[in-house]
Amino acid sequence: MDDLFNHTASSQQPLPPLAERMRPTSLDDFVGQEHLVGKEKPLRLFVEQGHLPSMILWGPPGVGKTTLARILATASKAHFFQMSAVEAGVKEVRDVLENAEKLRKQRGTATVLFIDEIHRFNKAQQDALLHSVESGFISLIGATTENPSFEVISPLLSRCQIYVLTPLTNGQLHLVLERALHTDRVLSQYSIRIEDPDYLFYLSGGDARKLLNGVENAFRLTKSLPDGSFVISRKTLETAFQRAYALYDKSGEQHYDLISAFIKSVRGSDPDAAIYWMARMLDGGEDPLFIARRMIILASEDVGNADPYALTLAVSCFHACDMIGMPEARIVLAQTATYLASAPKSNAAYLAIDNALEDVHSKPPYPVPLHLRNAPTNLMKDLGYSAGYKYSHDFEGHFVEQQYLPDLLKNKIYYSPTSNGSEQDIRERLNNWWKKKLR
Repeated sequence: MDDLFNHTASSQQPLPPLAERMRPTSLDDFVGQEHLVGKEKPLRLFVEQGHLPSMILWGPPGVGKTTLARILATASKAHFFQMSAVEAGVKEVRDVLENAEKLRKQRGTATVLFIDEIHRFNKAQQDALLHSVESGFISLIGATTENPSFEVISPLLSRCQIYVLTPLTNGQLHLVLERALHTDRVLSQYSIRIEDPDYLFYLSGGDARKLLNGVENAFRLTKSLPDGSFVISRKTLETAFQRAYALYDKSGEQHYDLISAFIKSVRGSDPDAAIYWMARMLDGGEDPLFIARRMIILASEDVGNADPYALTLAVSCFHACDMIGMPEARIVLAQTATYLASAPKSNAAYLAIDNALEDVHSKPPYPVPLHLRNAPTNLMKDLGYSAGYKYSHDFEGHFVEQQYLPDLLKNKIYYSPTSNGSEQDIRERLNNWWKKKLR
């Protein structure tokens, strides 16, 4: 094995990584993204029709964005130019655009400009693309791992089709692996077996490039058996990959997707899902205090008075996490998340304040009824301030029915307790007090 690798590497052309050696050159060889490249799907139709619009390919690493761009350019017989948003500036962009305009006018040749990590382009760099994209001098293909609606300027977005690429399934990764083992110019010369393919797919995380380069590294770390074959063990895969890569960017969309899944799982009363999404965030390095803060909000917004203790627990969770830090904070977070997920739910208080604010914003600032006003001076008393006010504690049950809202809102109900948990008692108590305002 070493002789073959060394011989190839010592030739004039260094041996490219396995992922590069296995890069597909046609849509028929491309694995995954059937919703884009399958029969009668948009990218295949563009190739068949010979028309390539500007587009942005949005998806995680290793799902084929760069490969698709190259295949589309080749199939369209267009001049292909690739640049990285990390390295290119406005000058480099304008040079390419000027060259593309000349090629179009002088030779009638189309140009595909592929910009990797287009989300890293600043506004000026993106602005520089607008005229050429709109005029058709170039077909722009931008690749991004970030949500383009956050990272790409609106004028450029409106001129591009947005196509979402998804992580490869285990079945698709299996096809990529089998092709590599049986057709690669190096690996195909050996009998190679993966001891635990499912674990390999797990480590790859839907990323074909990661899978192929990981397999190549694992192969290099594996000694041949007496019969000359190779069995790549689970332990060797762990060594080659180091660990399962947590696809998590605390400032990117993944951050918002996972916290959204977590919050919705707690709100939906599924403690198992809540714990899973929390584990994903913690494994990715999320700040435990961020999670704790979100649970404080949730305790009021989604549990509310159905279980008033939920807010106390959530606040205590934040202080505990702040005091002890990770890794022990995970235990406190888990306790709180499972409690909140298992608690009865009510958003009545949340709806109450939003409904009241809507009236405050849309209606005049009604005066406070006279009997509710403070009367610290004789003049105020003479004007009727506080006149007729009934002190609740002077009455049976410490309650007396009187008007507290402005006249034009006196029958308005903002807070409607649910029949869940402790709010059932609150609902019955309020209805007994305010028989004219049943909730």
